[in-house]
Amino acid sequence: MREKGLVHIYCGNGKGKTTAAMGLALRALGQGQQVVVVQFLKNHATGEIKLLEQLDHIRLFRGKAGDHFTSSMTEEERKKTRKIHEKNFAHAQQLVVEGKCELLILDEILDAVAKEMFEEKMLLSFLENRPPFLEVVLTGREASPVIRECADYITRMEKERHPLDRGIVAREGIEY
Repeated sequence: MREKGLVHIYCGNGKGKTTAAMGLALRALGQGQQVVVVQFLKNHATGEIKLLEQLDHIRLFRGKAGDHFTSSMTEEERKKTRKIHEKNFAHAQQLVVEGKCELLILDEILDAVAKEMFEEKMLLSFLENRPPFLEVVLTGREASPVIRECADYITRMEKERHPLDRGIVAREGIEY
C-alpha cells in the first residue's frame, strides 16, 4: 500500500475525463491494486464498464433513476437518483474503511454536486478524512473552488472541436 494518496481532478468541457480515470484504473489494476469506481449520473453499460466488470480487484457502483438526462428528470427521479448516489458512495466508503480500496474513482461526481444530486459537504468531509494511502479521482465538468483546494492534480480537458458539433452522434467503442 502506498504511503501517501493524492487527489486528482479531471474536469472541463472536453472529451476524455472518464477515459483518463479508467486508464488510471487499468494502470492501478495492472500493479495489483484494489480499485473502486462509483459512477454518478450514469447507468447504461459502456465499453469500459463491460470490460472492467470482468477483472479482479475492482468494484463498480453506478446508477441513476431513468434513462434520460438529468435536465429531463422529474423531482421524484432526482430524489431517487440522490438516494442511489448516497448508497453507492456508502458502499465505496465501507470498502475504503475495510482496506479493500487503494484507488477510488468518483466519476461525474463534480456534475452530481453541481446538479445537487450529491452533497458537496459529504464529499469534502470524505476527502478531508480519507485514509492517507487512498488515491482519489474526481471527474466532471467543473469543480467548486473548495473542492479544487483539496486537489493535488487538476487536469482540464477542453473541447476545441467535437463531432457532435457537426451532428455526428456518440459512437460505440469511442464515446461509450
